[in-house]
Amino acid sequence: MSSSWEIIVNHLRTELQGYGGLLALFEEQQNHLFRRNPDAVLALSQTIESQARATAEQRLRREMFVREVAELHACPADANMRELLPHFPREVQPLIEALIDEVNRLIHRVRRGARQNQQLLARAVDLHQETLRMVRPAAFVKTYSPRGRVSVASGDAAWQAAG
Repeated sequence: MSSSWEIIVNHLRTELQGYGGLLALFEEQQNHLFRRNPDAVLALSQTIESQARATAEQRLRREMFVREVAELHACPADANMRELLPHFPREVQPLIEALIDEVNRLIHRVRRGARQNQQLLARAVDLHQETLRMVRPAAFVKTYSPRGRVSVASGDAAWQAAG
């Protein structure tokens, strides 16, 4: 039977794989954005959503197990893994600490990658709308919400084929 520290290490390694996979997908999506390949961007968006869901589920499983370990060692249920380190053999503490640090580092990189891709996608949509407005300016109507947000609507009649 595996000890609790071995199970936590396995959870952290699985979580690392999930975040690493997300990073790779964000980089691939960014490459497709730069190459202006919308079909690949869309396909990757669905893959990213699936990977993010799976990684979030893995994180929840790890957090649940950490709560169980905390209760086993008479620690508060909300104790984090760093607080539990003294309850593990001294020789494995650096391994667990390194895995915790790496998970946290990857979480920050994933968030940054998601934010960058979201900004790139928003800019691509803006440029597309701007191009369409130049081609058919009468087809678009700008409105402002009470909060100052701009909404652009297109009129269907402007896009009907002639003849």
